[in-house]
Amino acid sequence: MVETMMKQIDFAGSSAALKSSLGLTGSPVAIKLATGKEDIPEGMEKLDKTVRHCQMVNLARREGKVFYSTVENHECMGGAWALGLRPITDTLKTGHFYFKLGKFESTAACKRTIDRIPHVESGLTYATLYAPLEKTNFSPHVILIVAPPRVMLKLGQAALFRLGGRIVSEFSGIQSVCSDATAQTYLYGRPNFSLGCDGSRKFSGIEDQEMVAGFPAEMLPEIVEAVKIVTAAPGSKK
Repeated sequence: MVETMMKQIDFAGSSAALKSSLGLTGSPVAIKLATGKEDIPEGMEKLDKTVRHCQMVNLARREGKVFYSTVENHECMGGAWALGLRPITDTLKTGHFYFKLGKFESTAACKRTIDRIPHVESGLTYATLYAPLEKTNFSPHVILIVAPPRVMLKLGQAALFRLGGRIVSEFSGIQSVCSDATAQTYLYGRPNFSLGCDGSRKFSGIEDQEMVAGFPAEMLPEIVEAVKIVTAAPGSKK
């Protein structure tokens, strides 16, 4: 396997710290957008079924599974496109797909949204790798967390702890886990918070009271240390 990150990170220790400080009921999920076979650890199992990216995240988050998947494993065409596994479909590009689902007043409104969906260059991704953070045996690109708003508050505070500022999140109510939390975080190099989408809530076990967030793996040590501080701060709601 080719290492794609210089810094060595204690993934198991980071996961334990996040779970303890934030009270997570599932694992943070490490995701890698592999550009070739050489990015896949030796012996890592390939997913043996076809499901959506958000469902793959849930397999790691809830069931502790470690695996990789290629384009044929991805059931959602929009998700596969956002992650760089395949070109965009004509119905998605023209706006007809989400228009038929009743999500927009017109195909034009749909197209305006699709044209602004963050997505990895088509064909750049060979495979997507998933692991609960504590079992991660590869250099991830994104750490994804599904949790209630209270946890997202603490993650937002942790992201601002060192330098301060404002959290700027972008979402459109569609393609939440694949684009908002994974592709956008990977491309822009900053945390993003999303409300989830109908598909991810329907198929991947995101509860009504949960949101989704992604942050660059390079930020993991900083986030972990800051989370410990902000959750223990005198002004933090217990």
